[in-house]
Amino acid sequence: MVIGCRGDKMKSLWAAAVLVLGLTLLMGCKEKKPEPEELLAEYMDLLGEEKYEEMYTYLTGEAKESIDQEAYVERYQNIYGGIEAMNIRVEIEEREEGHKDKKAVTQRVKYALTMDTLAGELSFNNIAIFTKDEEGLYKMSWDSQDILPGLYAGDKVRVKTIQAKRGNIYDQNQTTLAREGTASSVGLVPGKLGENREESLASLSELLEISVERIEKELNAGWVRDDTFVPLRTVSKDDYELKEQLLEIPGVMITDTTVRYYPFKEKAAQLTGYVQNITAEELEERKGQGYNRNSQIGKAGAERIYEEILRPRDGYSIQIIDADGYERSTVLEKPAEDGRDVVLTIDIILQQHLYQALEGDEGCAAAIDPRSGAVLAMASAPAYDPNDFVMGYTASAWDAVNNDETQPLYNRYLASWVPGSVFKPITAALGLTNGSLNPSEEMENEGLSWQKDESWGSYEVTTLTDYPVKNLENALIYSDNIYFAKAAVNMGEEAFSQGLDSLGFGEEMEFDFDLKASSYGSEGKLGSETELADSAYGQGKVLVNPLHLAAVYSAFVNEGNMVKLYLRAGGEEGFWKEQVFTPEAAGEVLNGLYQVVEHPEGTAREAYRSGYRLAGKTGTAEIKDSKEDTSGTELGWFVGISGADTDKPLLMVMMIEDVKGRGGSHYVIPKAMTGFDVYNMGEEEEAEHEG
Repeated sequence: MVIGCRGDKMKSLWAAAVLVLGLTLLMGCKEKKPEPEELLAEYMDLLGEEKYEEMYTYLTGEAKESIDQEAYVERYQNIYGGIEAMNIRVEIEEREEGHKDKKAVTQRVKYALTMDTLAGELSFNNIAIFTKDEEGLYKMSWDSQDILPGLYAGDKVRVKTIQAKRGNIYDQNQTTLAREGTASSVGLVPGKLGENREESLASLSELLEISVERIEKELNAGWVRDDTFVPLRTVSKDDYELKEQLLEIPGVMITDTTVRYYPFKEKAAQLTGYVQNITAEELEERKGQGYNRNSQIGKAGAERIYEEILRPRDGYSIQIIDADGYERSTVLEKPAEDGRDVVLTIDIILQQHLYQALEGDEGCAAAIDPRSGAVLAMASAPAYDPNDFVMGYTASAWDAVNNDETQPLYNRYLASWVPGSVFKPITAALGLTNGSLNPSEEMENEGLSWQKDESWGSYEVTTLTDYPVKNLENALIYSDNIYFAKAAVNMGEEAFSQGLDSLGFGEEMEFDFDLKASSYGSEGKLGSETELADSAYGQGKVLVNPLHLAAVYSAFVNEGNMVKLYLRAGGEEGFWKEQVFTPEAAGEVLNGLYQVVEHPEGTAREAYRSGYRLAGKTGTAEIKDSKEDTSGTELGWFVGISGADTDKPLLMVMMIEDVKGRGGSHYVIPKAMTGFDVYNMGEEEEAEHEG
């Protein structure tokens, strides 16, 4: 029993010893404090997450006495926000020599900090100093140099923008279409408003068409002083009458300002497009791409399409400024990079003539070199002045242009339209290619109407002119609806549809501008034989884009190959669609188009010129709800090809809306011919523009 008792006592002693040892180890674990390297890693993680309030808790008491939390947070936000610091990375190295004793009160840890800024990648080496507090915990002995090396308590960080220039846009002859220009910036100097402040602001509000409230808001901005020039609106430098009235108001000042300028105004509006200030949404979408809140960005036309080429990349200099306002040092600098110029294939002289021909009407025109595919002109009328977008529309001016029934903001050559008889050569070429049409065979028909059989009910195809020998050439000369309706019916819906598909109907054409695809039927299917017949002469549900139509017609001078269109000088030449027609079919149709102009009774006889040879086709498309509808309108078309066998060929498409009662397509011919004449008659002209 005694032995047993002694054994129990020993067990108790061993248990107590184990318990004491466990408690000692546990207390040791609890008392283990983070090393400076661990604290620095945590601190830098918080820096990357912009958790500045939490970072402040890592500071020593002495550091906190030098800067309170609000000022500390604000300093980081202002500096790192101002330089747009992102993607912060840290590499913690080793403790500095002489500070490797883990029991020392002060520890110095070396690290390398790297971040992306608007001036590029910024990297620097630094030392974090940690000091033990009363509880034996390491705290960071912070000062402003932990933000940026060389930054002291009274210093500020300034980001200086080094402005780059946007690239210019030129035509093929180096005539400027878009460049830097000068406008007038109208503003106020608050201290010079005088006693009649309210009256002056009211007058200014009326002349500039901006509210008094907005003017007051600008004047009350935090940066404004009595002698500060506060810009309010940009106006044309040539608006002398307005500027004279403005200068009569006390406190008004007008200075020159640099703006984007479009010398050809409406004549090339939809072609060049325009730039405007970047919106908050656009800035967010392009975050990290070098844009800032003062950037301008292409909003339409070539300015939008070639934004990545034209856009300037501003440079930035991150500078430390001392308390007296002097530059202490440059932390990082990124040079400005000017935008690159864009040279277009456009001939601005031809462009001007086409726009002037369209002026007063609603329509469009496109001209190409049918051999190379270079686009020589794209005009849409009516149009707007792109300079108005740059200056900023007044409320009344914007209402006027936006609510204009003629739709000057609408780019008509991007849309697709009912083609009418300019579609007939396409039907002919498809039939000749697939063998369903014999060009010399006559398609007999008596009278000016036709239907296949009784299954068509009351539906009939009608034409305007009766003529002898109803073969392909004469059908083109007289623009016979019945001939082409018969040709399509003989071809059949499947062959006709396959032919159109091979020409690129229903698909987007390869081109820098977004063109609406040409189409036929409902979702690429013709619903009936009568719809097939109507489609053959460009009615029914056929819609054609003017530039696509030009590309299709180019096959007539390229042995059946459709040229690939391009707009930038130096673009790749080639074919978009090859062998859509046989060479024989293309040649047959081209010969017929020459006769449309040269034959005394040809529908395009007005286009005949003794100085050069022209092939062409007219078209009058009816826009109406039904065959019986008499209230519809008409589109007038003319497609012409000159110089097909020369080194200076020209293919032009022109369409004008609402030609009913004005001669139909014959209203269009003389307008289109102004372009052909100027291009072919060797007239030496300078591009006319203002400024």
